[in-house]
Amino acid sequence: MEIRTDLALEKAQHLSRDINGVHTSEYSHGDMKMTRLEVTTPQAAQQVGQPIGCYVTAEGLDLTQDFRSVREHIEALGHEIAAMLPKEGTVLVVGLGNRDLTADALGPVSVGHVLATRHIQGTLAAQTGLDQLRSVAVVAAGVLGQTGLEASEMVGGLVTYLHPSAMIVIDALAARSTARLGTTVQIGNAGIAPGSGVGNHRKPLNQEVFGIPVIAVGVPTVVDAATLVRDRLPEDADPTCWQRLTQEPPMTVTLRNIDLLTERAAKLVGMAVNCALQPHYDFDTLAALV
Repeated sequence: MEIRTDLALEKAQHLSRDINGVHTSEYSHGDMKMTRLEVTTPQAAQQVGQPIGCYVTAEGLDLTQDFRSVREHIEALGHEIAAMLPKEGTVLVVGLGNRDLTADALGPVSVGHVLATRHIQGTLAAQTGLDQLRSVAVVAAGVLGQTGLEASEMVGGLVTYLHPSAMIVIDALAARSTARLGTTVQIGNAGIAPGSGVGNHRKPLNQEVFGIPVIAVGVPTVVDAATLVRDRLPEDADPTCWQRLTQEPPMTVTLRNIDLLTERAAKLVGMAVNCALQPHYDFDTLAALV
């Protein structure tokens, strides 16, 4: 059975480090461990199971327990997002997911913390001292069952009208391990396929489709129930136990305090996006504006 995860780092764990077309480096931002995984060839992309691109995984957070070092984490994540963006032009920020389903609400809740600035220009910008704000448009795309629209269809219309220089897409992710729920952030420049982590593949949002860089930011909020059970099986367990699990209907599970995790992760990601998009303003100013 395929391991269900949206994290490139988890998908690449079974590969040897010297595989052609996959380059990994590790570094630190304060108490966060950062792993940069670059997939550079079609063959490597097929082996990893992720599109060609760069994926930065931040580990060492604990949004359910400790929210004290959040400023340092936000600024570090903002630095990583900014490195993948063009320096100028309007940026469209899109929140994916279902606001009414807590484990899937990261995108819509996060964009509520992102500073929309496209309307602040000219005299208004000069009078308020905000003339250095980068133009940003923000939207929560909803889900097909609520809107009757694929996220890619809605976003496609906005891209045609706004002509942004780049897009940032925020979505909840699936992880292979429960230890990553609320402790990991993934930032990648290969876009995203909404719903892929829970086996509900939708049309992708990426540069190939829209012709602009698409930066995907996500936090794992769910794991697959079958792999969760497999982790708890003893090493000498009857192999047929796993075989029976793979025959059961697919189930996805989350943490009991997912509401707290989603709220804090949304603030973290939303403010990190603000730091990436508005480098002329310090953290306190951005927090006040939001």
